[in-house]
Amino acid sequence: MVVVDLNCDMGESFGNYAIGSDTELLGFITSANIACGYHAGDPAVMRTTVQAAMASGAAVGAHPGLPDLAGFGRRKMEITPQEAHDMVTYQIGALMAFVQQEGGTLHHVKPHGALYNMAAVSRPLADAIVAAVQRINPALILYGLAGSELIIAGEAAGLCTASEVFADRTYQDDGTLTPRQLPGAVITDLEQSLNQVLRMVRDKTVITLSGSIIPITADTICIHGDGAHASVFAKTLRIRLEHEGVLVRAMS
Repeated sequence: MVVVDLNCDMGESFGNYAIGSDTELLGFITSANIACGYHAGDPAVMRTTVQAAMASGAAVGAHPGLPDLAGFGRRKMEITPQEAHDMVTYQIGALMAFVQQEGGTLHHVKPHGALYNMAAVSRPLADAIVAAVQRINPALILYGLAGSELIIAGEAAGLCTASEVFADRTYQDDGTLTPRQLPGAVITDLEQSLNQVLRMVRDKTVITLSGSIIPITADTICIHGDGAHASVFAKTLRIRLEHEGVLVRAMS
């Protein structure tokens, strides 16, 4: 049987600003990646999102990003591997504290946005993030772009890794995501997204933006919580996957 995890980035509201539809999404996903205050979120949002995720039964993960609230963590920054290690350590520690206060256990770590994409192609950054995760708790699962340097580094260090694919993003021929600033980077058509996911899960391939077919490993599927109609898409995707005989559950 084919098994896949549905993960969602959430807890991205802060102060007076509400972002995403977390409550609705938690009914359909199996893993929650919770922002840790750098690219989004704040302490109160972290606490309430952890509580909601645990109540829903979703596995709780830390979603550390670059310190760029205005840019939502999607703008590249020149950082050293040591800086990457320290900022990831800081953010995991903050979220882990809230999880422990609620009597739970942190399940995974998934870098966010530009940090995620930078680590996908830079082995030094990937190694730094892996070291941070491993030194905190080597039982944590590391989520990363399928085929990326982050996954390779995690496996080399002995961490359990989850190769992630995206329902609403297109791919380049080298397996990286099409940069958001380029035309065609984001898939807005529901049926196109569903077909891409089913192909990745069942056939282990994806059609790139150029039309090439490349292999891909899909352990977990990302749904962006800040996307338009995110909860509707999550519900539709889960129903379609289960209809196709795919078992949807959190990574273990």
